[in-house]
Amino acid sequence: MIIMINGAFGSGKTSAAAQLQPRIANSMIFDPEEVGYMLRKLIPEEQRLMEERTDDFQDIELWRVLTVQTAREIRRKYGKHLIVPMTIYKEANFHYISNGFKEFDADVYHFSLIASEETIHQRLAKRGDALGGWTYQQAPKCLKALGEPQFAEHIITDSLDTGDIVNIILERVGDKAER
Repeated sequence: MIIMINGAFGSGKTSAAAQLQPRIANSMIFDPEEVGYMLRKLIPEEQRLMEERTDDFQDIELWRVLTVQTAREIRRKYGKHLIVPMTIYKEANFHYISNGFKEFDADVYHFSLIASEETIHQRLAKRGDALGGWTYQQAPKCLKALGEPQFAEHIITDSLDTGDIVNIILERVGDKAER
């Protein structure tokens, strides 16, 4: 089983994944941001294709390819369920990754954590992000895209705490979480 927890920066993905992981037997967290950080370090900006020279590593085509390949190899080697927190609002990347996951695991669940922009900004401030910085700037486009039907299943989190979010996810995946 693979559980994708999507959402804008500050939506609670990482916190939900951390609380969810101990409640799902034989599971681990796989964070595709680490793949992005690696690519940024390995491929200097001047070596990237022109369309990859942005402030978002998800624009590096290898990011989506290696995200799927790495998840596949982790799943094959360790046989664990994967909990995947990530902000992925670009439709092409989302479809590539979710379809890639489905090629090696039939049980793929996707949840988008949705909150108002005001709630997102409050959460970003609480965690110490620089006011008006990159994560704040991403909120409007992430929220707009992730609210679309192709990014369902939506969990509205404005009035939920992390435990509530985890319980909703566990309810939706049902008995598969016990395997």
